[in-house]
Amino acid sequence: MARSPLFPGQSARRPPWRWATAGALLGALAMLVLSAPAAWLAAAVAAATHEQVLLLEARGTVWDGSARLVLSGGAGSRARASLPGRVHWQGRPGATALHLALSADCCTRAPLGLRLAPRWSGAALQVTDGQSDWPATMLTGLGTPWNTLQIEGQLTLRTQGLSVEWFSGRLAMGGTAEVAAIGLSSRLSTLKPMGSYRITVTGGATPMLAITTLEGSLQLSGSGQWVGSRLRFQGEARATAEHEAALSNLLNVMGRRRGARSLITVG
Repeated sequence: MARSPLFPGQSARRPPWRWATAGALLGALAMLVLSAPAAWLAAAVAAATHEQVLLLEARGTVWDGSARLVLSGGAGSRARASLPGRVHWQGRPGATALHLALSADCCTRAPLGLRLAPRWSGAALQVTDGQSDWPATMLTGLGTPWNTLQIEGQLTLRTQGLSVEWFSGRLAMGGTAEVAAIGLSSRLSTLKPMGSYRITVTGGATPMLAITTLEGSLQLSGSGQWVGSRLRFQGEARATAEHEAALSNLLNVMGRRRGARSLITVG
């Protein structure tokens, strides 16, 4: 007759082979996660962005890999723009956050550092201070109206103390991000270049956006703010008198014409 445990609920000691099997399975799972192919990350990014951000020809692993970055208007859209060269990433999971280092062959002077932490009903992203240079042609891949404007020129991004949080559908920001758009032109105008501009995003209780003209015949100005996660912006575009004819088609597309001005409203 088999003996009963001395105390109710007491279980027999597990054989050593069971602990060995459990350890082997955990080890195999850890190796699977650490060596997961970069294609898995590419699929996850495409799904999360509704195919607006694509990582093509992905190589390496989820934690250390590279791919060609393509921006798209979304599933079924013909609007696409590919970044020259490849983008590279290295990831390191931590106890409370994921640390990432991103670089692009064409555009980064030093890797961009990111810290992504999950939050209740959202996430928080911190960006290390830095500067990078990007071709304005990438905007074409975002679809309307960028694929119509087909902007060319150079975009220089500078960040300082930048942090972004999403929680319960709301957006909160800290620090600043500044884009210097230098020597911009468009297929809708024969005037090349049209001008250079500064776009500044300032964090706070209500994140703000401002656009000013540095130089050029196309004069842009405007300001806006994020309400929840939606941007509300009002601005205007106007041409200098001597180039109004060359910029007329562009002004018609940018906003609602009122004489020599084009009124721009978002949100």
